[in-house]
Amino acid sequence: MFVDREKELKILEKEYNHKNFRFCIIYGRRRVGKTALIQKFLSKKRGIYFLATLENEHLLLEKFKNIVADYFADEFLRKVTIGSFEELFLYIVQKNQKVTIVIDEFQYLAKVNPAIASIFQTICDNYLKSSNIFLILCGSIISMMYRETLAYSSPLYGRRTSNIKLSPLQFIYIDKFFPKKKKQELIEIYSILGGIPKYLEIFGDFEDIFATIESNILDPNAFLYYEPYFLLQDEINEPTTYFSILEVIAAGEHKIGNIAKRLQKPVHNFTTSLQKLIDLEIIVKEVPITETNPQKSKKGLYFIKDQFLRFWFAFVFPFKSYLEMGNKEYVIKKIKESFDQFVSKTYEELAIDFVKEHFSLIRCGRWWSKNEEIDLVGIGDDYYLFGECKWQKRKVCMDVYQKLVHKSALIEYPQKKYILFSKSGFTQELIDFARNNPEKLFLVEILDFIRF
Repeated sequence: MFVDREKELKILEKEYNHKNFRFCIIYGRRRVGKTALIQKFLSKKRGIYFLATLENEHLLLEKFKNIVADYFADEFLRKVTIGSFEELFLYIVQKNQKVTIVIDEFQYLAKVNPAIASIFQTICDNYLKSSNIFLILCGSIISMMYRETLAYSSPLYGRRTSNIKLSPLQFIYIDKFFPKKKKQELIEIYSILGGIPKYLEIFGDFEDIFATIESNILDPNAFLYYEPYFLLQDEINEPTTYFSILEVIAAGEHKIGNIAKRLQKPVHNFTTSLQKLIDLEIIVKEVPITETNPQKSKKGLYFIKDQFLRFWFAFVFPFKSYLEMGNKEYVIKKIKESFDQFVSKTYEELAIDFVKEHFSLIRCGRWWSKNEEIDLVGIGDDYYLFGECKWQKRKVCMDVYQKLVHKSALIEYPQKKYILFSKSGFTQELIDFARNNPEKLFLVEILDFIRF
């Protein structure tokens, strides 16, 4: 299923419609939909598509040559030997046609031949520069794609005319995969899988979320059981440290000192690994939203940003011994016991996105001090917005609002507004109070305003 990606398709169409050479880099994590984007783009136009694999360079060149021969219906090209990528691109240029050339999984070419970026620099400068060819290099090992194509040190630096970093789908598109599900169920699904199209397709249409977790994630034969290994092994050389860090963060340790203590290692042993995980957008370092100099703040906390990895390191990796022995019932029991608490983290993130969309704010995020924390603080031009999120089975009552007002006193500002998010609605007392104070208190059930 192809969902969204309108902005990315517009970029590709704009590049394609130029009359001179264009060069686009597409990159993003595995399963995020890069190849589907290319397929959609090429669906109404001809193009040369080549998928690189980890094999001998001569065999790769031979396969690429045969694809080019098919495109131009040139049986002579198929029979001759081509000695280099430069020679093959020269052949294409000499055809003097508008051609889109896609090389997918470009990072594998770089693994096979570390000089490939320099080779493509030569191709761009000597052959493609004066052509009307549209070249697309696509890859899923983010660190290698950046190093080989985007970094200042890359021979290809300055050659591209556009680049697309393909991110997971936003929550608003999840219902396209599950049109029969209610918003509460969609939030639960999103908290487990995030916005990765392939994962969402695997879940498909299901009746019980715990049953589908059991069959699609907890089963050692399931596609998603080993997915984090494949996702991370391409990006990191020593997975032991990274997996340990992620497991500890998923278990609730967010301060670097506590992470180091749990792993019985000095703090300085983890700074490089943590930054690597941040660069890969697997974790995020947060500071209280009111910090005036976030980069130098010593109040940083580390959280797993990727929803699926957050779930996997909380409920799969720590219990692999049980799962390998077929004891999925034990793990499902653990998941059910803390599922609402687990989903609440994603609900808070979605609440922050909701507030950013519906309020005019300079910035918005979490806040905490030594003894207190507030799920959401939005900083406007002339007011602060304080929010609390409750993913629980009971209705939110007046006491929750009063506690939020009390905590907000820790942040001095003359004009304050409040917003409460609830999975299960609000008591009538609180609804009446909000109705009488429409500019002071906002109520949001799931992710919809309660209108008065």
